[in-house]
Amino acid sequence: MRPPARPARRPSLPGKHEMHDLREMKRPVKKLLVLSVSAGAGHTRAAEAISAYAATHPAGIEALHLDVMDFVPSTFRKIYTDLYLALVRSQPAIWSYLYQKTDRTDPAALSQKLRRAVERLNCRSLFAEIEQWQPDAIVCTHFLPAELLSREIRKTRLDVPVWVQVTDFDLHTLWVVPHLSGYFAANDEVAWRMRTRGLPPDAIHVTGIPVMPAFSQPLDRAECAASLGLDPKRRTLLMMSGGAGLGPMDQLATRLLDMDGDFQLIALAGRNRDLLAALEEQAKAHPGRLFPHGFTREVERLMACSDLVITKPGGLTTSECLAMNLPMLLNSPIPGQEERNADFLLEQGVALKAIDDDALAYRVHTLLHDPAKLDAMRQRSVPLGRPLAARTVLDLVTGTGNGAAA
Repeated sequence: MRPPARPARRPSLPGKHEMHDLREMKRPVKKLLVLSVSAGAGHTRAAEAISAYAATHPAGIEALHLDVMDFVPSTFRKIYTDLYLALVRSQPAIWSYLYQKTDRTDPAALSQKLRRAVERLNCRSLFAEIEQWQPDAIVCTHFLPAELLSREIRKTRLDVPVWVQVTDFDLHTLWVVPHLSGYFAANDEVAWRMRTRGLPPDAIHVTGIPVMPAFSQPLDRAECAASLGLDPKRRTLLMMSGGAGLGPMDQLATRLLDMDGDFQLIALAGRNRDLLAALEEQAKAHPGRLFPHGFTREVERLMACSDLVITKPGGLTTSECLAMNLPMLLNSPIPGQEERNADFLLEQGVALKAIDDDALAYRVHTLLHDPAKLDAMRQRSVPLGRPLAARTVLDLVTGTGNGAAA
């Protein structure tokens, strides 16, 4: 919800010789602006998590979450978000090429200067909104607003501290933005990469990726299972997505349920009504074994009942799984960031990967018949989970607490 309109009050801007180090500003943070970009759901969900924690933070923070795409022309929005989604869905090889090429491109290259110039021209309404709301600090969960505001700081047109939260388990060059007050990394390797790319070490913090407060709350498996009609004593699989390389979720559900093994399957169809209807029809043939669900804001309750999650390796979804200490079976990663997320999780021993339907069925069969392996994956996920990442971010932004991610 946007605040009511009020007369704009321009902040007093210091001259070039009076500009101080923003990382050492001590003014209290009472108004926090969180900026995301709706190019994929993860950036938005991270921003929502930070805003949710702000509502109960002891510093008394008023948080406002804005999607940058709400302040750009429709043509720019279609190119920036719709084209991205179209590429990752139908032309993953092209997206992979673009991801790797831009990661290797010097930020000072002409192509990058032109890109940033186009972005600035299309985001002028965002600057007006920031000026009107007068935040005490800004956190960006996408590199686009971080880049825009970095230039404003360098030009001494903004004296508000700006921070950026990386939302994957790897670092792309576009996230390496100078002149910011702080950088929040998903893990130690991302922090290492930030330092090697020239960001100031004292401004880099390993916080994890922010998830909603519900993922830090103790949930009783038996209670959650009872509310969903599940048997809490049976092995339970949660299937959250299909994707390129795998068949439709209803077909995958059939294949899994035709295997030997005493397990229940939760199939999360999201907002796909046709898929949900197909799964509900299919559940009639598998009473007490297949449990379809549509869109829900209580994924944590489904996870609390589960022993294994079958999902794409998005930064936010996998962070939620780690927060719940859930092993993962990864499928259909988007080339680039999700492939690198998958690599990290595989290296840590908390996930397996399925490249097609056969691999998925084989890995599920193997884990169901080797419960010790599944339990070992769960134990390895415990030190990786950072359910309080958003609170840690706020502690650092406000200068309260010790900034240690839990």
